[in-house]
Amino acid sequence: MDISVVIPLLNEHESLNELHDWIAKVMQSNHFSYEIIFIDDGSTDNSWEIITNLAQKSDTVKGIRFLKNYGKSQALHAGFIKAQGDVVITMDADLQDNPDEIPELYNMITKDNFDLVSGWKKKRYDSVIAKNLPSKLFNWAARRTSGVKLNDFNCGLKAYNKEVTKTINVYGEMHRYIPVLAKNEGFTKIGEKVVKHQARKYGKTKFGMERFINGFLDLLTIWFVSRFGKRPMHFFGAIGALMFFIGFMFAIYLGIDKLFINPTGRLITQRPQFYISLTTMIIGTQFFVAGFLGEIVIQSRQNKERYKISEHI
Repeated sequence: MDISVVIPLLNEHESLNELHDWIAKVMQSNHFSYEIIFIDDGSTDNSWEIITNLAQKSDTVKGIRFLKNYGKSQALHAGFIKAQGDVVITMDADLQDNPDEIPELYNMITKDNFDLVSGWKKKRYDSVIAKNLPSKLFNWAARRTSGVKLNDFNCGLKAYNKEVTKTINVYGEMHRYIPVLAKNEGFTKIGEKVVKHQARKYGKTKFGMERFINGFLDLLTIWFVSRFGKRPMHFFGAIGALMFFIGFMFAIYLGIDKLFINPTGRLITQRPQFYISLTTMIIGTQFFVAGFLGEIVIQSRQNKERYKISEHI
């Protein structure tokens, strides 16, 4: 199979038929063998009924329905597991991503040998204050932190070599950082393509300003995990050693001062250096313990089901 199109969605019943017909037209005109995988992330409208009808009419349509809303990352994870195409295309269901971009994205993966190609919505039709400016700041921070030189990390329209989707683990709200996850797994040929961004035709956005706050917090998480996720003792142990060393040196200074330099002076417990020494040694010990616990968790952790699927088509 040439292409798997993975589409996570939440309450997008108005656009699903039009999106399906548009994708099918593009695929058929380019003679691609394909499948369209809709992941219903706990919709409360009749999105699942529309997906069911589409699947009954066409064997290219497949559906996954979550028991409740688990988030876009979990939906993509489920879609990646099910996808069988040599190239996996992801896009949003709100018609703001243009299916006409699919052939060129496919060629960039198959002919130019990119591992991943991310869309860049250079010209956007979103609110400047609510979305565009925060998005630019977010993308700048992501570039500086991750080292992946993309202009638009959060664009839903992306193309992947199948091997990438079967290797990366998309969890939490890490869908914003899939290129970073891919890079951390060794897929370094990451490209970018300017894509058309269309104004929302139906409904309203499911994301608010809080997504940028969560995005920056996730960015810190992925930076830490990518550098120290497999060796937490290197991070916590280094800080712990430094803190304990500082406290120990203060303790030695206090001991020498009290025994040999000024034995008749004030009590050690009346000196601020005593509390600095005590506090830093305790904190250093706690960092060491955190590092050991992190190592134990890594050694003993097991993959855990992160979502419940109620139906497959």
